[in-house]
Amino acid sequence: MRSNAGILNAQLSRVISETGHTDRLVISDGGLPIPRSVERVDLALRPGLPSFLDVLDTVLSEVAVEGITLSDEIRTASPGMLGEILARFPSLTPKFVPHDEFKAATVTARAVVRSGEFTPYANVILTAGVVY
Repeated sequence: MRSNAGILNAQLSRVISETGHTDRLVISDGGLPIPRSVERVDLALRPGLPSFLDVLDTVLSEVAVEGITLSDEIRTASPGMLGEILARFPSLTPKFVPHDEFKAATVTARAVVRSGEFTPYANVILTAGVVY
């Protein structure tokens, strides 16, 4: 058993351990379609649990991020969530793309981590950085 209180989910822990520089991880809401070719780490238990921000914060505790991509639609559909996401990346300039383009980009992700979030467009593509 791990001695630190890091990520307990074995699949998510493995995915993060296997993620390298420039690999992309998607943290998604409960409704984002996940391509069959991409590994799905499904953490959703019921609406709202776990929340998108809980999952994002947990992943960020173990992953260095050099870039983020968001759907344009989050700006008008969920501005509060957008503010929460951007607050976690004060030194990064986000890339905004139309939601259809966002969904297409998930095909090249290392994995999609699905939360139980029901806030529209609460999805982010994280581009892994390096710790040095």
